[in-house]
Amino acid sequence: MAKLTVIGSSSMDLVVTAPKRPSKGETILGESFKTVPGGKGANQAVAASRLGAEVYMVGCVGDDAFGKAILENFKKNNVFTTYVEPVTGMESGTAHITLAEGDNSIIVVKGANNYVTPEFVEKALDVIRESDIVLIQQEIPEETVEYVSEKCHQFGVPLLLNPAPARPIRKEVIEKAAYLTPNELEASILFDKKNLHESLIEYPNKVFITEGKNGVRFHNGEKEIVVPSYPVEALDTTGAGDTFNAAFAVALAEGKSFEESIRFANRAASLSVTKFGAQGGMPTRKEVEESM
Repeated sequence: MAKLTVIGSSSMDLVVTAPKRPSKGETILGESFKTVPGGKGANQAVAASRLGAEVYMVGCVGDDAFGKAILENFKKNNVFTTYVEPVTGMESGTAHITLAEGDNSIIVVKGANNYVTPEFVEKALDVIRESDIVLIQQEIPEETVEYVSEKCHQFGVPLLLNPAPARPIRKEVIEKAAYLTPNELEASILFDKKNLHESLIEYPNKVFITEGKNGVRFHNGEKEIVVPSYPVEALDTTGAGDTFNAAFAVALAEGKSFEESIRFANRAASLSVTKFGAQGGMPTRKEVEESM
């Protein structure tokens, strides 16, 4: 069983389904409203656990009803919460999601996720050191991402950095991460002075650009490769990228090749969009393997 540590955000997703997005100053009637656990870190932890990994979450929640629900959801999905703590007097992170016209728009309020600091993560160094792979995203403070990249490099533990939401990253952090999984927009921000093909050549078997329906693009040291996605009819694309990252990490930790790992992750992500909610559609290991 692969052992993963996920360092990142936990939140409650407040999801509105509507026939279209309102224009500026416009009020429209929505079709439904739901609250479901989310946050990029929590999503990746739950997805990895469902895919058969032993998963430790490192993060913060608020001391509110959302925080209690997030912790309960981790336990329900067999994610270890030894390093998840409530922050006194602080609200949990929230994501305000509009589902319309086959895609999503999201506003994230960090809340307690701002307290996932280097000092907080220091408490989890033992489990980080013992992990097969560590996943991190960018809904937590920038200095924490830099701190974790340094520690993983020091410990010789592979770090998968999912650079979302998009923001520039120092070259030293890129160098110390084992894998980066930007989408096309995030890649353009990371490598703004190069075209994406040059960036892939510079970082063979390290930068994996996710291109949605077009698959995943990387350079294997000899040539550029595109691993195609699996076509499905999407109901809710929220959490698809998190499912991909979790599945990719699990497969890599189990020793699969890059192409095998991407195919496994693409399949998991494709299944995730066929159901509602960031975590609601995340598949089990059995579901992925039976569908490949």
